Amino acid sequence: MSYEVDNKKTIHITEDIFRMLPESQPLDYPFKNCAVVGNGGILKNSSCGAEIDKSDFVFRCNLPPTMGSISQDVGNKTNLVTVNPSIIAQKYNKLNEKKLTFLENIASYGEAFLLLPAFSFRSNTAASFKVHQTLKEFSAKQEAIFFYPRYLRNLAQFWRTKGVKAYRLSSGFMITSAAVELCENVKLYGFWPFSKSTEGTPISHHYYDNQLPKPGFHAMPKEYSQILQLHGRGILKLQFGKCLTD
Repeated sequence: MSYEVDNKKTIHITEDIFRMLPESQPLDYPFKNCAVVGNGGILKNSSCGAEIDKSDFVFRCNLPPTMGSISQDVGNKTNLVTVNPSIIAQKYNKLNEKKLTFLENIASYGEAFLLLPAFSFRSNTAASFKVHQTLKEFSAKQEAIFFYPRYLRNLAQFWRTKGVKAYRLSSGFMITSAAVELCENVKLYGFWPFSKSTEGTPISHHYYDNQLPKPGFHAMPKEYSQILQLHGRGILKLQFGKCLTD
């Protein structure tokens, strides 16, 4: 099978790898109402947690914190969360150690799927497989699934025709695209690439830190322009500010 980005490189699907793949479609879609929760600082003090948790299916990106007081803004419910292999490398030493710390940290996601880009770059494969093996080894509630590289290639090709030309689509944009395919109604929270809110108040890049993305890797302005167009056409709804509480 060819890799998504390094598509001149291939991986031989051995029996061991084949056994890691689901036997049938793991998602029981279509879902009625879905929430795609980004990690933007605009979520802080938004009171959107209860509204997010009422959704039938909740997508999250890159293992964000949901526990404690922040849950009133971001919710607790998680059905699928993406995992960037760089987090596994940097935070958990590629799961060569710190397995228990990793398992404790993901416990807040309940029985969620952990979605990994095992076949995007060759450098992602080992860490993605290690997550799968660790979950199995400890009989964790979560299940690791992998993006299909041809799907991501086709997705990138589609968005390129709309002007989104980047080295790679962001996780949030991939998940938003997938949600539109899997759900009848999609609402986005925490997607706000600006340093100030709609009221002009300064906000952090993420709701949990202010770490900026690597420049030049993703085409964030172009992606956000497309999200705004989808919002304007009624294909999805974009939550800009605070949620109304009962």
